[in-house]
Amino acid sequence: QTIKLLAVCRMRNTPIVTFMNKMDRETRDPLDLLDELESVLKIQCAPVTWPIGMGKNFRGVYHLLRDEIMLFKAGDEKADQSFEVLKGIDNPRLVAMFPLEIEQLKMEVELVHGASHPFDLEQFLAGVQTPVFFGSAINNFGVREILSALVDWAPAPRERDATLRVVAPTEVPFSGFVFKIQANMDPAHRDRIAFLRVCSGRFERGMKIKHLRLNREIKVSNVVTFMASSREQVEEAYAGDIIGLPNHGNMQIGDSFSEGEMLQFTGIPYFAPDFFRSVRIRNPLKIKQLHKGLQQLGEEGAVQVFKPVQGGELVLGAVGVLQFEVVASRLLNEYGVDAVFEGTSISSARWVSCADKRILQDFETALGHNVAYDAAGNMAYLATSGVNLRLTEERWPKLTFHATREHAVKLV
Repeated sequence: QTIKLLAVCRMRNTPIVTFMNKMDRETRDPLDLLDELESVLKIQCAPVTWPIGMGKNFRGVYHLLRDEIMLFKAGDEKADQSFEVLKGIDNPRLVAMFPLEIEQLKMEVELVHGASHPFDLEQFLAGVQTPVFFGSAINNFGVREILSALVDWAPAPRERDATLRVVAPTEVPFSGFVFKIQANMDPAHRDRIAFLRVCSGRFERGMKIKHLRLNREIKVSNVVTFMASSREQVEEAYAGDIIGLPNHGNMQIGDSFSEGEMLQFTGIPYFAPDFFRSVRIRNPLKIKQLHKGLQQLGEEGAVQVFKPVQGGELVLGAVGVLQFEVVASRLLNEYGVDAVFEGTSISSARWVSCADKRILQDFETALGHNVAYDAAGNMAYLATSGVNLRLTEERWPKLTFHATREHAVKLV
């Protein structure tokens, strides 16, 4: 899933910041990680911080641009702390504290300077180069350096494409779109938050905005912003800001909002899944909770839910196998549903569209055992093999088979 999302960033020249996490555990050699990153994503790597050891011998990171070393202190997980900073890689304190690690660091830094790319802001903004940081997120170590880099290097809000026109961030009227939905962020209240990016204008708490998909005006008062698990009330927000709106099931990923103009923002891709499972529950009395859980998890993109035209079992799709484990855990912990996922004969899925509705109906009638509808009401063909998919595409040349689709845009 990460590779697919980053591939989209590469196609659109979106700036990418890379964080190599869990350096307090035994992991692969940092140089190998950089080499894989460059070969898979076809992007230049520019190390900004470099790890000193790893696992039990993880001592900290060296900031190559500032010639500073941040010392790591283990054991204070999730603590909001300030780590000791020493100036200079030749600092005598370092040699006394970690003689073996510092000598190794000096050799690695010399190799990095000679073999890697120096950080270039223009290359980063063009999506050609990614600055690389190392650390341990659970210990909040190395995170501050990323946030500081984002403040210094991140691009200003850019123009965004909408169906009618291009929207500039400097425009006065407010506009924005939902790019993420998260359920049960507060387990005590079972809340659902829609994350909205402001694309233009100024948002004020309590203002009335138009939900374009529903053609409905809403007043938004309880607006929040997030930093990790903490949240704060938002009084105002501007282009580029991310705010959280309370969602009672009426918002979807890709939904656009404005002060009245019918702007439907585009460019939020939805990938056809690569892995499939059928789902059954151990307690049949929990079927209502299962459907509710899958609906909400599907809306936030945790899994894709397909309802076959023929047959009662729902089919779940994901771009990575780990998603099924996450969904099973969340169904149990958040909805009280003990679900079992089982393999299916499905190997791939494609959304299907055609301007002639009669052809779509004929397709559904002829191949109903392989046709399903997703949560947004789009028709999909569930193929049993690559050969099956190719033959179906050849036999139905007037249909278009889509490997991706836009969020909040219904195929026709």
